[in-house]
Amino acid sequence: MSDTPTDSSQPAEATPAPDPSAPHTIVVAPDVPMVSLLGPGDELLRTIERAFPRVDVHVRGNEMTVTGPPAEVALLERLVDELLTVIAAGQPLTRDAVDRSVAMLRQQTTERPADVLTMNILSNRGKKIRPKTLNQKRYVDAIDDNTVVFGIGPAGTGKTYLAMAKAVQALQAKRVNRIILTRPAVEAGERLGFLPGTLTEKIDPYLRPLYDALHDMLDPDSIPRLMAAGTIEVAPLAYMRGRTLNDAFIILDEAQNTSAEQMKMFLTRLGFGSKIVVTGDVTQVDLPSGTQSGLRVVQQILDGLDDVHFAMLTSHDVVRHRLVGEIVDAYGRWDAGQQDRDAERPALQGNRAARRSRR
Repeated sequence: MSDTPTDSSQPAEATPAPDPSAPHTIVVAPDVPMVSLLGPGDELLRTIERAFPRVDVHVRGNEMTVTGPPAEVALLERLVDELLTVIAAGQPLTRDAVDRSVAMLRQQTTERPADVLTMNILSNRGKKIRPKTLNQKRYVDAIDDNTVVFGIGPAGTGKTYLAMAKAVQALQAKRVNRIILTRPAVEAGERLGFLPGTLTEKIDPYLRPLYDALHDMLDPDSIPRLMAAGTIEVAPLAYMRGRTLNDAFIILDEAQNTSAEQMKMFLTRLGFGSKIVVTGDVTQVDLPSGTQSGLRVVQQILDGLDDVHFAMLTSHDVVRHRLVGEIVDAYGRWDAGQQDRDAERPALQGNRAARRSRR
C-alpha cells in the first residue's frame, strides 16, 4: 500500500484570534460602598450606561463586568478609577460629575477629572466652591499664576463666581488687604445722579449679583462690617477713575459693557501687590450703537503681554440648567446665520439695482 501524499500547500489550522469584545472585569475594593459609586437606585450606573451605549455593564457585588469595543472598555475603566478617587477624597458623586468626567476623558487632556472635581477653592457653612469643568479649573489656575486675567464666556460658566471665590480666598489667606468689586452701570448710562435715592439705593440693582455671590462665600453678618471697614468695596466702574489700587483683589464684572477708554482706565488702576480679574460675555453687549466694547478689543491690544492671561469659556462650561448651554449654542448659530445674511444683503441689493437699470 502506497502512502497517500500530503498537500504541503495546505496551511496549518490557525489559532482563533481573541474576541475583542471579551468580558472585562473591574474589581472595586471591598471597603468602597458600591452605592457611592453607582448612586441610590443605580442612578449613576444608568448615567454611565448612557455615556457608553456600545458597552454592556453588569454589576455583581463589588465587581463590574463590561463588554464592548476595547477602546470604550478601557475608557470606562479609567472613568471608574477617576470616580473612585473622587469618592476617596470624601466628595459625593452626582450625575453631573459623572457626565463631566466622561467629557474630560474623551477630550484626552493631560488633566485628570478627579483633579478638577476635588479642587476646593472655598468652604462656607458646609458648602464647597470648586470648578466643575476642565476650562474652569484652567481659569482658576490662571488666576493663581497671573496678575491680570480675563474670563470671557457665556452666561452660567462661573466666570464671576469663581473669581469672587478666589478673591475671598486671597483675603482670608492675607495675600491682599481688600476686595474691590465693580461693574459698569450701563443700563443707567452711569448717570446715577439722575436716579432717586441715596448712592447705595441707586447702585444696588446693578451690583446685586455681586452681593449675592458674597453671601454664598462669607458669613452674611460679617459682610456689612467688612464693607464699613473698606475691606470689601462694591462700586460702579465710574467711581474707579483717578485711583491707584494697591494690595487688592479687583474684579470687573460685565466688562463687555465698558468702552475701550473705560477698559484702559480700569486696567491702569492696578497698583503694587494687586490682582485683577475681568469677566464678561462679548455676545451680550448693551452699549449704545456705535460704541465699541472694550472687552472685544482688549485681547488684540494686550495679546502676548507677559503676566496677562485670557481664559475662554464655552457653552460646555455652563453649570446652570442643561438647557442654558443649548440656548447659548442656539443663539450662536442664529448670530452666525444673521451675519451671513447681512453679508449677502449688499450683493442682493446690487443685483436688484442692476435689473432695474436694465429695464
